[in-house]
Amino acid sequence: MRIAQVSPLYESVPPQLYGGTERVVSFLTDELVKLGHDVTLYAAGDSRTTAKLVPICARSLRLDDGCIDSLAHHFVMLERLSRDFAQYDIVHFHIDYLHFLMTRALDIPSVTTLHGRLDMPDLKPLYAAFPEMPVVSISNAQRAPLPDANWVATVQHGLPTELLPFTPKPDDYLSFVGRISPEKRVDRAIEIATALGMKLRIAAKIADADKKYFETEIEHLFDNPLVEFVGEISETEKADFVGKSRALLFPIDWPEPFGLVMIEAMACGTPVIAIDRGSVREVVDDGVTGFVVDDVEGAIAATRRVGELDRARVRRVFEERFSATRMARDYVAIYERLIRERSREGRIHAA
Repeated sequence: MRIAQVSPLYESVPPQLYGGTERVVSFLTDELVKLGHDVTLYAAGDSRTTAKLVPICARSLRLDDGCIDSLAHHFVMLERLSRDFAQYDIVHFHIDYLHFLMTRALDIPSVTTLHGRLDMPDLKPLYAAFPEMPVVSISNAQRAPLPDANWVATVQHGLPTELLPFTPKPDDYLSFVGRISPEKRVDRAIEIATALGMKLRIAAKIADADKKYFETEIEHLFDNPLVEFVGEISETEKADFVGKSRALLFPIDWPEPFGLVMIEAMACGTPVIAIDRGSVREVVDDGVTGFVVDDVEGAIAATRRVGELDRARVRRVFEERFSATRMARDYVAIYERLIRERSREGRIHAA
């Protein structure tokens, strides 16, 4: 099958540091190549892939100090696709809704994975205006704000099984990986660790939009002697950082669409302590791969029990449920179904 993968340009594929969507695009693209498909990736020029790369900009836009208008580069990518799309059996978009008008106007065979939160009221009229656009959710919970969108499937994320090795014996600390932002609630993670008297290691991105929040609400909390802030970390650093922790704290306060770091922890055998929001119950098997709790008090109690969980079993569940191979095969089934339906509709119209 001839497949185009269309990535956001904010990060390379895979990202050098923080970045969820582009990391998933990388895993999916390379796995599709392994499965024997002819895959082309539209992405930033510093991307690394086994597919054919169409570089749209020289480097990831977040790391490019000369980039002022990131949207301009995405429109350059869409223009390129408007000339190329006939080469492909299907085009798989990961750029939200930027391409909807072009896809409709040119009748491009496509599917779109929605990677972000969908609870903004502005999105309802948008998806009502494009009711035919086939979209994929990354959790069933993600769909709740837009029940009438043209959902064709839910495909949970997956990782290469060899990416993050199993760590059977952890050190005596807790970990937090993500962004310093109001919805990720690193302050809750600090509260949990402090109550337990445990060291907390924090690997997190501070985006420009969150700098004021960090400076006014969070920075002083890092004076806590139990807290170690290491900033953003790379993929290679993550295995050691998360794998050696007793548990990953995921004390979110928003409708998390998926939470890639949860399955990264599970790949290492590290249990997840997560507050029950968004996709959490679809990802964490309560009492098996971690504990799903309602609040900080519940997280404190659950973290005390983390030694009851079998880290080898956590790893086995990851391999059974969250491999990149499973993810890629799920998407291939979607591609094949959409292509069949498109062909059938074409024959009906021709008749």
